[in-house]
Amino acid sequence: MKHSVARVVVLLLMLMTLPLVAQDLASFENRVTVRTLPNGLTVIILRRPEAPVFSFFTMVDTGSSQDPLSKTGLAHMMEHMAFKGTPDIGTTNYAEEKVALAKVEQAYAAYEAERIKRMDRDPQTLAQLQKEWQGAIAAADKFVIKNQFGEIVESHGGVGMNAFTTYDETGYLYSMPSNMIELWAAIESDRFANPVMREFYKERNVVMEERRMRTDSDPTGRLVEQFLGTAFAANPYHRPTIGYPSDLQSFSATDAENFFHRYYVPSNMVIALVGDLDPNTVMPIVEKYFGQLPTNPKPTELTTVEPPQNSVREVKMNDMAQPIYVEGYHRPSYLDPDDAVYDAITDIMSNGRTSRMYRSLVRDQKIAAAAAGFSGFPGTKYAHLFAFYGVPLPGHTNAAMQKAIQEQIQKLKTEDVSDEELQMFKTRTKADLIRGLASNQGLAQQLAIYQTRYGDWRELFRYLEKVDKVQKADIRRVANKVFTDSNRTVGSIETVSEPEAPAAKGGN
Repeated sequence: MKHSVARVVVLLLMLMTLPLVAQDLASFENRVTVRTLPNGLTVIILRRPEAPVFSFFTMVDTGSSQDPLSKTGLAHMMEHMAFKGTPDIGTTNYAEEKVALAKVEQAYAAYEAERIKRMDRDPQTLAQLQKEWQGAIAAADKFVIKNQFGEIVESHGGVGMNAFTTYDETGYLYSMPSNMIELWAAIESDRFANPVMREFYKERNVVMEERRMRTDSDPTGRLVEQFLGTAFAANPYHRPTIGYPSDLQSFSATDAENFFHRYYVPSNMVIALVGDLDPNTVMPIVEKYFGQLPTNPKPTELTTVEPPQNSVREVKMNDMAQPIYVEGYHRPSYLDPDDAVYDAITDIMSNGRTSRMYRSLVRDQKIAAAAAGFSGFPGTKYAHLFAFYGVPLPGHTNAAMQKAIQEQIQKLKTEDVSDEELQMFKTRTKADLIRGLASNQGLAQQLAIYQTRYGDWRELFRYLEKVDKVQKADIRRVANKVFTDSNRTVGSIETVSEPEAPAAKGGN
């Protein structure tokens, strides 16, 4: 009876989903305009006249993986500086502010040169240089009009102004009324053409506090950082997006500006706009403003390839915190031909209350508060991890999590998944695509991401063809290839009643 009900559900979902996908794809091809400007910027416009609004998503193909050595966290700082303004926005007198900001950098360079000395550092000189630097910051701050960029956006109907940084990219987004398109083009293009690193060191302090809250003071955050640092020896995914403490204390606004000018170039960016926009009217506006951005080649990516892992690696933390168990396996990047197979494993293992991990560890055995297995950790652009985790309930251990997870992995390797599981994965994937197309903002983000990653936004739909081709044998083949002991990194928090004594710190 249960199998019959499952087949009926699958059939109904297929009947609802497949025609919609075909209709949307055909409709999108008629309504999407893509143009690459002479300076290399790619612009996508999708017309949706249902409401007089539009959303945009600007994707910069640079994330924390591009952070320079000894300057981790710079990509994330771009997000924090994104809406600080330009020479025309956010200042009472930019000509004088520019001079003041230059003095800040001069004072900081002198202070930092003294601070990082390994020998013969003079505390009195350091204190005086710090005082001069802080004084220069105070002088520059007198010109700042705080939050003016955001106020302009909001006063003209803009909502949802935000930015984010991942290992793979940095994104910027908000929505506005359609009749504000030229204002949007003017202020957004100016922000990329003429960035001002005002209030940089205040924002750097904000990031340092963010790190303390999310990593240093959070056992799970510490575990994740150490786990990734152990799983990856060479790949830049071993460095935290937020940055290491010593780097956050060191890099300057000048470093940030150099990073911006290297990576924030038109050829390294895609802008997608979705809403009540006529491409024949809007594209000339976009070209007028964004076409003024200077032409520069797309930055060359020189990323170290992670060498094969040949033995189990382990991170074990003793902490007065909730126990948790995680293990990860190296897998290729999103360009791997088996990428859809990994998605199938993610869905079958972790999608909802019918998933294998939930049914086994949470519902049936009642040993875990939560459990899942997923791909894309911590990014997808480069070779990354397929990870599994379990949070044991009181009275159960991380060893029990490991045993139960290994049993589920072994089933993937030795037994075919059921027809219902495979079909539900394919049907849910198609339904998820439809849901993802519902909002202008979500669609703009997907168009920009797929255009960047594949060179063609249509891959958003072609992905369904790859999903349809996934077979049971593919899942067993990939599981046996990837989920091996020598390819595994294990991490855990073991609960203790008293914290461990901190390790002795060496001096400079």
